[in-house]
Parts: sequence; structure tokens; C-alpha cells
Amino acid sequence: MTVFRLAMSELKRMTGGILPKLTIVALIMVPLLYGAVYLYANWDPYGNLDQLKAAVVVQDEGAVTKDGKKLQVGEDVAQTLVDGHKFDWQRVATPEEASDGVRNGDFAFALTIPADFSANLASPENFDAATQAMMSVTTSDANNYLLTSIVDKVATQVHESVSQQVGEQTANSLLTGYGTIHAQLVKAADGAQQLADGAGTLNDGVGTLQTGTGDLLTGTNSLVAGQTELLTGTRSLQSGATSLDKGLGQLESQTATLPDSTQQLSDGAAAVAAGTATLNSQVQEAIKSAENLDTAVTTRVSDKLGALAADGTITPEQAKAIGASLAADAANSSPQITELKGKLDADAADVQKLADGAAAVASGAKTLASSTPALTSAITQAHTGAGQLATGAGTLADGQGSALDGANQLAAGAGQLDSGAAELKAGSSKLFTGATELSTQLHNGAGSVPNPNDKDKQNAAGVIANPIRVDSISQAKAANYGSGLAPFFLVLALWIGAFMLVQAMRPLTVRALASNAPAWKIAVGGWLPFATVAAVQAVVLYAVVHFGLGLDPSHPWLTLGLLLLASMAFTALIQGIVAFMGTPGKFVVLILLVLQLVSSGGTFPWQTTPAPLHLMHQILPMGHVVEGMRHLIYGADLAPLLPIVLGLLGYLVLGLIFAWAAVAKKKTWTLKTLMPEIQA
Repeated sequence: MTVFRLAMSELKRMTGGILPKLTIVALIMVPLLYGAVYLYANWDPYGNLDQLKAAVVVQDEGAVTKDGKKLQVGEDVAQTLVDGHKFDWQRVATPEEASDGVRNGDFAFALTIPADFSANLASPENFDAATQAMMSVTTSDANNYLLTSIVDKVATQVHESVSQQVGEQTANSLLTGYGTIHAQLVKAADGAQQLADGAGTLNDGVGTLQTGTGDLLTGTNSLVAGQTELLTGTRSLQSGATSLDKGLGQLESQTATLPDSTQQLSDGAAAVAAGTATLNSQVQEAIKSAENLDTAVTTRVSDKLGALAADGTITPEQAKAIGASLAADAANSSPQITELKGKLDADAADVQKLADGAAAVASGAKTLASSTPALTSAITQAHTGAGQLATGAGTLADGQGSALDGANQLAAGAGQLDSGAAELKAGSSKLFTGATELSTQLHNGAGSVPNPNDKDKQNAAGVIANPIRVDSISQAKAANYGSGLAPFFLVLALWIGAFMLVQAMRPLTVRALASNAPAWKIAVGGWLPFATVAAVQAVVLYAVVHFGLGLDPSHPWLTLGLLLLASMAFTALIQGIVAFMGTPGKFVVLILLVLQLVSSGGTFPWQTTPAPLHLMHQILPMGHVVEGMRHLIYGADLAPLLPIVLGLLGYLVLGLIFAWAAVAKKKTWTLKTLMPEIQA
């Protein structure tokens, strides 16, 4: 008996009548009913949301922005929702009416936009009064549990849309403010530059001032020194003037009689001069007398001798002899006369000098006498002036003391001024440095503050309001919700279909067990009918889903091939377990179904399941087949297919091993074989 004869005999038995044929058809339709109908019902639920009635209540009273624009965001949101036709939106007057509609099922949910919605959206214009705008969504899980999740998603989209719109307006205003700040900063920077220039000029001026105050300090110190010396001089002048006044007073008292005395001196000098003049005349006369005496004597003697000779008293010889004798005598007496004459001449010279001196003294005395009144008057005036000078010198000394005090104060003030100028110079230097730094930083700050034009503001406002854009790069993407569920439900339908086959088909036939065929042939022959019907299940299921629902796999033939291989592996494993364990094996298959339902990652990623189920995902086949189906349907990388195929082949072999063991076990008939504890 061959493997195919064993398989064909079982298939003939299953199709021998109308009811068996209907049973086979029903078994073929089990995966279709489970998988295709479920996918049909859930193929595109989000595309039919417009059939759900939803209430929208607009209580927004609007608001006016700082620039005078009227905001009616609540009305805009409601109109956008109605025009979008995501749901069958119904305008409702009051929140109470909408809430009652949700409660009694007239509305799937309700969206209420409060009266302060626009006002709160505009509130960020005033930083100290910024308030979030709120929308309230009313739902009831009594209408549908998943509806809450759907509504939350829609509310989030509305929230994001409104937030982006308002955020753009706010960001636009903010960027406009940045432009204003930029312009003001530029003005401030220009002003700071002017301040820096002025501070530089001030710093230079203060430097000049500091030099001047230094010179002033030096000058005032010199002034103090000069004033000190001047004070000393004025004190000396005061002392000298006082002494002069005192001396002139004494001089005045002592010269009070000077005019009379000088007049007497003048008179006496005149008398002396007259006397010396008379004496001089007498001396001159005496000299002349002395000079004439010799001549007169000679002449008289000559005359007498001539007369005597003439009258004959004596002879001329006698007269001549007497004359000669007298001449000799005269010659003998001439030195005495000459000496006398010399003395007289000398005396005359002295008398002349005395006369000249007396005349000069008389003249001087006369002049002195005439000048003495003026002199005494001048002395009196000098005395008076010396008194005034002493008084003025005292006043001057006192004033000079005050001047010295003032000079000292001036010097102290000049010192303070110089110190202040130094501090001012330091301050002006800091001012110049600070103003320059301020100007630089303001210019840098102005460069750092945005100054966008209208186009840039619009673009930047959009980025600020919605800073993140997710550029989704889908390596493999499901077309819709049904396509997303298809891998899981197609594989699950095949397992359920294979499980249903053991309800109507015998894992092993008694005739085959009673034959002499090898155990492996009997095992394979028992599996082939299951594999044949499962293959038809897979083809029918795929055809309906592909052509009927519109599932369009990226790799259609490979998808069908993986479904066929999975159906063969599932039937081999299920048939082998039931063949080996009998009726309890069906319970084991059911347990495996439950374990695979929760661990295969059909709806949520298998990594999100509890840790003990991770092992079930690794060792059981359904999760791996689901993964392979996703790669084939969505067009992902095909590298994981090879280990999945090898794994399915391994499960197929494992199922056949179970069947072979069951055949080997059941070829030996026992009482338990004839009368099993649990009837299939």
C-alpha cells in the first residue's frame, strides 16, 4: 500500500456522499469565514467614520488682539470640522443637549468649545496673563470602547491644528517684536556708539583737564610759596615802615629848627664869605704894595739922587755911586722881599681858596637855607606817608595773611580738584571702555536678534508653531487597517482551519493501521488528506482576500506559497499531535492556539507581551509566519524568510514524527485501543 493510496482512500471516504462533501466544503470555508469575513468587517473602519454622528457646541465669544484683529477661532474650528466630514458633525446649541445626546446614544461623542476659547488663545500676548485654551470632549464607552481612542486621536489632531494656527499667529507677533527689538537695538547701538565717541572725547578732555589741574596744583603750590614769601615781605615792610615812621618822626622833631639854623648858617657863611673876600682884597693889596715897594723905593731913591745930583748936593758920580750902593743893598735885601712876597702870595692863595670856599659855603648855606623848609615839609610828608605806609603795610600784611590762607585753600582745592580729575579720568576711561563695549555688544546683540522680513516671519512662525516634522520613511507600509490585520488573521485562520479538520477527519485510519504498510507511509498517508484540504483552504482564502477585499501583496506568489507551506506545517503538527495523543491532543492544539494568539504579535508587538510569553513566541510557529507574511505583503526585506521556511519545514517534520510515533504505538492493539477512555 503506497502513501498516495492511503491518502486517496481517506479522501474517497470523506467524499463518498452528499453530507461528507458538504462537510469538506464547510471545512474549506472555515478559514474563509474566520479570516476573510473578519478582515472584510474591519478592512477600513477609519474610512467610514463619517457615518458616526458627533455633536459640536460653539460657545466662543471671540477676542480682539492687540493689533485690533478679531479672533473667532472656535467658529473656525467648528466649521473646519463640519467641512472636513471626518465625522457626521451636528451643530448643537448647548453643552447639556450634546451631553444628553451622548448619554442616550444619539451622538457618538460631543466636542464643546467654551466661551473664552479665543480669548485664551490670544492671551500669550500678555505674558503675565497667558492661559491655555481648553476644549472638552464628552464620550461614553457604552457607545463603543474603541470610539474613545478614535475620538482622542481626532481631538489631538484638532488640538494640534489649532495650536499650530494660533502658535503661528503668536510666533508671528513675537517675531515682529523681535524685528522691533532689533531696530531699537540698532538705534541703541548707534546711541551707544555716539556715547562711546562722546566718552572718548570726554576722556581726552578729562585728560587735558587732569593735566591742567596738575599744572593748577603746581601753580597753586607756587602761589602758596610766593604768598608765604610775600607775607614775610609785607610783615618786614610793615616792620620797616613802622621803624621808618618812628625815625621820620624823630627826624621831623629834630629838623623842626633846621630852617632857622640853616638861615643862620647861610647868614654866617655869607658874612664869612664877605670877610674872606675883604681879607683877600687886603692880601692882594698887600702883595701889590710889596711889589710896588721895591719899585717905589728904587724910583724915589733914584729920584732923590737925581734931585740931589741936580741940585748939586751930590755929584752925579756920588748919586750914581750911592745908587749903585743902594742897588747893591737892595739886591742884598731882595730875597727877603721875595720871601715875603712869596708868603703873601701863598697867603693870598689860601685866602682866595678860603674866599672861594666861604663863597661856596655861603652859596650852599643859602641854598640849604632856601631848601630846608621844603626838606622839613618833605620830612613831615614822609613821616605822614611812613605812618600811612606802616598802616597800609599792616593792612597789607593782614590781607596777605588772608591771601595766604586763600592760597592754601586754593592749593587744597587744587589738590582735591587734581585728585577728582584723576578719578574723573579713571571714570571717563571706564566710561569710554564701557560705552565702547556696550556699543560693540549692542551691535553684536542686534546682529543676534532676528530681523525677519514678512516671508521669513511667516516661515519661521510656522517652524516655531510646529517645530518638528516627522519625515516618515516607511520601509514597508500597510495600505489600510485591514491590510495591517491581514497577516495575523490569515495565519490564524489557517490554524483554525487545520484544527477544524481533525474534528471531521481521522488522523489515522484503522484500515491503514491494520495493514502491513510501514509506519512512515501510514503517517504520511494520514497527513496528506489534511494537507490537501488545508491547501485548498489557503488558496480559497487568499483568492477571496486578494481579489475580493483588494489585498495587494508586494510578492503575491511568495505570499501564497508561504500560506501553503504554513497550512501544511500546521496540519502536520495538529494531525501528528492528535494522532499521537488522541482526543486529549485536540485540547493541546486548542491550548497552542490560545498561546499563539497572545504571543504571536498579531496586533501589538510581541515584545510588549509579558516576559513568559516571549518564549512561546520564539518556539511556536504562528508568530514567525505572521512576520513572514508582513514582509511579503508590505514589501519588506526578504532575508528573514529563509529561517521561517526552514522552521515551518521543521514543524512539518515534527508533526510527521508525532504521526509516525502514533502509528508505531497504535499498531499494537490493546483493550484501551478497542475501548478508549474518551471517544473522539
